[in-house]
Amino acid sequence: MKKGIHPENYRLVAFKDMSNETVFLAKSTANTKETIEVEGTEYPLVKLEISNTSHPFYTGKMTLVDTAGRVDKFMNRYKKFKK
Repeated sequence: MKKGIHPENYRLVAFKDMSNETVFLAKSTANTKETIEVEGTEYPLVKLEISNTSHPFYTGKMTLVDTAGRVDKFMNRYKKFKK
C-alpha cells in the first residue's frame, strides 16, 4: 500500500437502518453531527435508508421501501402504460 493516502481518523461509528431501526457498529471516517448510545457507549450516528437487514437480496422478501412518496409518484406517472 502507498503511504500517506489513507485516512488516519478511523473510529467506531453506529449505522442505523431507518426502515427497521437496526443499529450496527463499524469502523468509518464518515463525518456526522448526531450521536447515539449503544450498550452504554455513545457513538457518532450515520442514518441509512437501506442495509443488509432490510434489502430484499439479503432478506429474501420483496418489501417495498417508500421514502418520501417516490413510489406513488412513479405509479401515478406510468399508470397509463399499465393498461
